[in-house]
Amino acid sequence: MRRRELLLSALALKADSASAQAKGEWRNKQSGMAYRQLGRSGYMVSEIVMGGNTISPKNYDHVLAAIDMGLNYLDTAPAYGGGQSELGYAQVLKARRRDQVFVNSKVSLWDINRNKLYQDIFASLGATEQKRLRGVALEEVARRKADAPDYFINYFNGQREELDGATLANAMAKQYGDRIDRRKNYKQLILDSVDKTLATLGTDHLDLLMCPHGANTPYEILNHPEIFEAFEVLKKAGKARHLGVSSHTDPGGILEAAAKIKMYSAAMVAYNMVNAPYVNGAMAAARKAGMGIISMKSARPFNFRAPRETPPAHMAALQAAVPGDIKPMMKAYVWNLRNPNLTAAISEMATMEHVKDNVPLAGAKA
Repeated sequence: MRRRELLLSALALKADSASAQAKGEWRNKQSGMAYRQLGRSGYMVSEIVMGGNTISPKNYDHVLAAIDMGLNYLDTAPAYGGGQSELGYAQVLKARRRDQVFVNSKVSLWDINRNKLYQDIFASLGATEQKRLRGVALEEVARRKADAPDYFINYFNGQREELDGATLANAMAKQYGDRIDRRKNYKQLILDSVDKTLATLGTDHLDLLMCPHGANTPYEILNHPEIFEAFEVLKKAGKARHLGVSSHTDPGGILEAAAKIKMYSAAMVAYNMVNAPYVNGAMAAARKAGMGIISMKSARPFNFRAPRETPPAHMAALQAAVPGDIKPMMKAYVWNLRNPNLTAAISEMATMEHVKDNVPLAGAKA
């Protein structure tokens, strides 16, 4: 009873959810669960959605439990779990009706392949030209403040290398971009990736396709029309209904670019109490432009796996913003859901305990 009271107190801090009578595409609608509209897609999505990095054919029973509680959005990618995530979700889609959930996957190879192609060209250049290009890339990072403290948060190993690789590719694109087969590497790669994903998942369509998967710079969105050409092919074939983008690095810049290009229905970006000052303005503008926004890495700055390593000021701010005796990770999700410009928070729930903690955070306010 005490835990229930604490949870209700926390839920009272959330922004308003959609009314039960709101127009939109509803799936797995359950009383007591709160939903918000995912931008122009019209999807009515549970406020907590399921991350897929730990899902596998041997670890998915807790996903079924979350769906039974009203969760209705599943996120995955070909790269997650070394390919095991999509296989695990295939089992979920066999055990539950496909029309109970919205399914999102991504094109994991797109940005990796682009960076690798430019790195190969870079290796063939002379030392003087390499130095010049590195300088241009570093200037881009500095100009965008993409590595500013509390904005660039090291969410995973290799994140800085991804940023440096993307900005180097940007610096090289104008002069060396014609050496890359754009149709093959920027368009056909997407088409092939989605076909493989659909076969692995055992479904005929994705409700949302995210590309780039892990954009590091606005340039990637603003200068690759092949992404949108591929999406139109997939949409016409009924294989992907809406387009999205994901980003850990420079999420504010990615949201600004995605809103400007007007092709994206949704974005999943790193957003939390620590980086919020860098992202809030772009988030509001993106929502105004019709995009739905899902936050990821909501709790990561608080390092809930090793709380003693969390900066005391960060933890103190979280405790003050969301008082009560619930877990810091849960508080971080509640804090995100206070933002009316946010559709949902994604939670990488790996166990039944995680589901029992986090899915109720999408409960309706008392």
